[in-house]
Amino acid sequence: MTARLDRQVAFLNEADKLKSVVRGTTLCDASRYENSAEHSWHLTLYALVLADQAGPEVDINRVLRMLILHDLVEIDAGDNPIFGDHDVSQMQAQEAAAADRIFGLLPDDLRDELRPIWEEFEAAETPSAQFAKSLDRFQPPMQNLVSGGGSWTDYDVSEDQIAQKVGTKIARGAPALWDYARTRISAFFAARAS
Repeated sequence: MTARLDRQVAFLNEADKLKSVVRGTTLCDASRYENSAEHSWHLTLYALVLADQAGPEVDINRVLRMLILHDLVEIDAGDNPIFGDHDVSQMQAQEAAAADRIFGLLPDDLRDELRPIWEEFEAAETPSAQFAKSLDRFQPPMQNLVSGGGSWTDYDVSEDQIAQKVGTKIARGAPALWDYARTRISAFFAARAS
C-alpha cells in the first residue's frame, strides 16, 4: 500500500510543475500570461458550463478527464502556442516522450487508465475528444477578446489565420461555439481596422 501511495503522490507532485509552464495567452484581465495548470482548470470549467453545446454522443465526464490531463506533457515539452513557429512532428515526439515519463510515474493500473485518455484527446477521433479539442481552441480566443487582443497581437495574427488554425477545430466538435466566436472575432478585427 505504501509503495502504491508513493507512486500516486510522486505523480501528483510532478503534476504541480504544470503551474510553472507559462502559456502564450494572457488572463482575461491581461495582467499576466496564464500557466498551463490554470488553463487546464479553466477548460474543465468550460466543459461543465458549456456541456449543453456537446453532441448527444459526448460523455462530459470523459471530457473533464481529458481536459485535466491534456497538458501534463507540457511539464517536459513546454507550451507550443498555436500561432507560434514550431515543428509539429518534433513537438508530438516530445509530448509522447513526456507522456511516457509522466504517466509512467503512476502505478501500472492508473497509468493504463489515464494514458489512453490523454491519447484519445490527442487523436481527436471520438465525439468526446472532438468536443474537448473544441473547448481547448475556444477558450484562448475568448480570453483574447476580453484582454484586447492578447496573443493575436503578440503573434500578429489575422482573422483568416484564426479561422484556419482555430475555427476548424472548434467547428468540428462544437459548431455553435465557432459561430459564436467567429461573430465576435470578426467584430474585433473590424473595430481594430477602423
